[in-house]
Amino acid sequence: MATYSVQTRTRASSGFAVFATLAIVLLILLPFFAGRSTIQDMFFILTMLVLAQFWNLLAGYGGLVSIGQQAFVGMGAYAMFGAVILLGVDPVPSILLAGVAALIIAVPTAFFAFRLQGAYFAIGTWVIAEVFRLLVAQWKTLGGGTGTSLPRSATREMWFTDAIKTLFDVKASAARDILAYWLALVLALATIGGIYWLLRTRRGLALAAVRDNTEAAKSVGVDAARMKWVVFLTSAFGTGLAGGLIYMQKARISPDAAFSVTDWTAYVIFIVVIGGIGTIEGPILGVLIFFALQSLLADFGSWYLMTLGVLAIVIMLIAPRGLWGLISERTGAHLFPIRRRLTGGKLDQLED
Repeated sequence: MATYSVQTRTRASSGFAVFATLAIVLLILLPFFAGRSTIQDMFFILTMLVLAQFWNLLAGYGGLVSIGQQAFVGMGAYAMFGAVILLGVDPVPSILLAGVAALIIAVPTAFFAFRLQGAYFAIGTWVIAEVFRLLVAQWKTLGGGTGTSLPRSATREMWFTDAIKTLFDVKASAARDILAYWLALVLALATIGGIYWLLRTRRGLALAAVRDNTEAAKSVGVDAARMKWVVFLTSAFGTGLAGGLIYMQKARISPDAAFSVTDWTAYVIFIVVIGGIGTIEGPILGVLIFFALQSLLADFGSWYLMTLGVLAIVIMLIAPRGLWGLISERTGAHLFPIRRRLTGGKLDQLED
């Protein structure tokens, strides 16, 4: 009698797991041999990757195309500043409060936005984000419309910086960059690992069903409304954490910067679209391409933004599923496989 087993692992994913382990070790040790500029560049890449993965979870897997993610970045960042300046909390644990603050404002945001569909949902999230920006601009204690900076005492005495200064024999500012980089690395790994785990569970299957056809998902017992709430709140919490971490490293905040639709939503959408929406691999590839383009074209002013737009259009025409979608279609490679393969005996087929 033949025996069967369900597998998700592929040859490509097994090889990638070894490579990823080595890469993680290298990234952990990076501050021991890399310069400060490299650490800052990697911090940027990792934080943008986190934002892209959460937007991809929201839009690519949940079917909720939001252009108001800057609301959670901004509110998370301001919550972190408020905890430090008003309550005297250290900036490092204040990052968790940033995530909680984003989660709290996500509840009323979802309550109103979920009453909209399609393009109206996208525009609605943008409008709500602008409302939060205008409200924060009236917060005089935290600088109002011009913004404010973290107190020098808070940045000088931040958790773990003394140990890092001693270990690497660097100044306090460089120690903060190393600390922020390590925190960004932890957040990026937790984000990718958590999303991958979610997609391999029954909730992941339910989420894919809701994205593809809400009514059909409901007909087989999937609680579509609950899945949308879970994805929206999870994305908000993670985006708020990233916002708090980004502005802990910057140590300076203003409403226009913290709630920038270009920096925290448009660029994130570009990363996901060119990399491959609806895949974990896509945002990883997309953020590397985005950073390379930014490094090469940042000095060209408006031509930089025009180039990004033209490139996004071209890629969408040539590869509607993004570059990783094109690669996986041609090669069959899946570094983070989520499809179930029933193997054993003479049977070898895919199950969704």
